[in-house]
Amino acid sequence: MKQPGHDAIARQADEHLVTHRVKLPKKVVEHPFQQVAKRLSIALFLLAATALIVYADRDGYNDNSDGSVDFLDALYYATVTLSTTGYGDITPVSDGARLTNILVVTPLRVLFLIVLVGTTLEVLTERTREEWRLNRWRSALRDHTVVVGFGTKGRSAIQTVCATGLKKEQVVVVDPSAKAIEAASSDGYVGVVGDATRSEVLKRAEVHKARQIIIATQRDDTAVLVTLTARQLNRGAKIVAAVREEENAPLLKQSGADAVITSASAAGRLLGLSVLSPAAGMVMEDLIQQGSGLDMTERPVIKAEVGKTPRETDDLVVSVVRGHRVLGYDDPSIGTLQLTDRLITIVRVSPGSQVAPDARPLPE
Repeated sequence: MKQPGHDAIARQADEHLVTHRVKLPKKVVEHPFQQVAKRLSIALFLLAATALIVYADRDGYNDNSDGSVDFLDALYYATVTLSTTGYGDITPVSDGARLTNILVVTPLRVLFLIVLVGTTLEVLTERTREEWRLNRWRSALRDHTVVVGFGTKGRSAIQTVCATGLKKEQVVVVDPSAKAIEAASSDGYVGVVGDATRSEVLKRAEVHKARQIIIATQRDDTAVLVTLTARQLNRGAKIVAAVREEENAPLLKQSGADAVITSASAAGRLLGLSVLSPAAGMVMEDLIQQGSGLDMTERPVIKAEVGKTPRETDDLVVSVVRGHRVLGYDDPSIGTLQLTDRLITIVRVSPGSQVAPDARPLPE
């Protein structure tokens, strides 16, 4: 594995200076301009309503300047009253006008102040609300999945695990790119901006409480450092890492990865298989696309299957997991199935709308 050059080291040093933070998925809210326009409309409506109420009962008010109240005076009185300025030059003198001020104008004044002050209060409390959401998220997060890298490999991995029933709230994405985390947050995932080779970044992603960790970085040396750091923080999590070069796969396993996928070699094998047998390539492509057509799944042996051979089950069994060994369906050492075994089977998903290999034409 090649060592990073001086430019890469300098770039990593610069990235260390970037403040890492947790970004929770955004709630759907109105555009700021729409919020301001709506609140301004409410304020103007309250002002106009107050002015009309005062003008309708203008005989019950006294203007110190000329004694009479016209519409402009009513609008002026509504403005200084709702804003709590209250110069006192126009006052209610009749019992009806004073009762109207108590029962109608005063509630309108309170509502007017709530509308005006609401925007300021929302800005001031936004940080407190975000901290409260973050603390609640951290306290409730358990046995989640951490995905390091939100590139093509990371996105595909998330789509696959979510297709099996994993909720988006149980996925935390770590990536040094703020744009990538913004995209992850828009998709409904919690994101952490920062360098995953640093333990404090992984701690923000609650790696120590994670059940499984998917490492899909762009560089093999970064994947090794992330694997070492993640394994140090969490001894029991299942770590799956992707590398570009096959020669680096043993190093990933020595670093603590439970499984290592060589992306370049896997793509090359699929290309070669598609050349030799386009139909076989289509089947393999369908198998790795979780949630449609044919899926490869792992499940426990049910009681009704105990004592049977893999061929006698209703599902198409390709392997049997016994202890820490993965045995082929035709391995004579399997004998009959045991209750502690697990089966790797091929099943058909959504029979009414699947995209199966036999439904697509073979290439010429």
